[in-house]
Amino acid sequence: MSTAIEFVNIKKSYGNKTVVEDFSLAVEKGEFVTIIGSSGSGKTTVLKMVNGLILPDAGKVLVEGRDILSGDLIALRRNIGYAIQGSVLFPHMTVEKNIAYVPDLLNKNNKKKTEDAVLKWMNIVGLDEDMLSRYPDELSGGQQQRVGIARSLAASPDILLMDEPFGAVDEITRAQLQDEISAIHQKTGITILFVTHDISEALKLGTRVLVMDNGLIQQYASPRDILAEPATDFVRRLAAKERRTCSLPEERLRDCEYSSAFSLPHGS
Repeated sequence: MSTAIEFVNIKKSYGNKTVVEDFSLAVEKGEFVTIIGSSGSGKTTVLKMVNGLILPDAGKVLVEGRDILSGDLIALRRNIGYAIQGSVLFPHMTVEKNIAYVPDLLNKNNKKKTEDAVLKWMNIVGLDEDMLSRYPDELSGGQQQRVGIARSLAASPDILLMDEPFGAVDEITRAQLQDEISAIHQKTGITILFVTHDISEALKLGTRVLVMDNGLIQQYASPRDILAEPATDFVRRLAAKERRTCSLPEERLRDCEYSSAFSLPHGS
């Protein structure tokens, strides 16, 4: 397995406050990495460095082995899916136009390819074709979030960044969206970085879980190892409410039932 994303000795500060310090991590292709930590731990900062929305003060971010600062950041962003809480759709565009936005930029001379991509991803995220002509304010919160996910995937990127994408929907819709993004990952093999404040969500979705605190990596491991072999007191406290006996194979834990009683505050 080869490396999709690599952070090399990253540092990021805002004024006198250092948010990320000497951060180094390699994410292998095809991993679903959930990122969890306390408010201000640096998780969203790290996520946004992958597509250059935030630039490091020191160190390098490599995507597919290439320093993101060595090329065109706009082109980089068009080839990395990005979904955030609330979906942030273009209100003046229909569902079809929202999903087609990036493919239209990449496939200017192939309208059929864009149309096929729109229909494909609408079907995958559970949206009916009769929604194509609707506008965002005519959709429920869950439907808007599904459109946002479809838009982030419509150009078939190799990497998908997700920043608390399900935080603004009800619990039933959230569970459905979790199942859908897990199925998309299994079907496509896309590399996903997913920020969450909910330890249950992190353990359910991630093939690997990155735990951060005060800009430092506390542990980067499988869900099972996070629960069974916490590396620090911070991880131990985080996992305490979630630990369960599980009979699944050693490498997987995602199908265990987790307590939802423990989660971290929103923020990055």
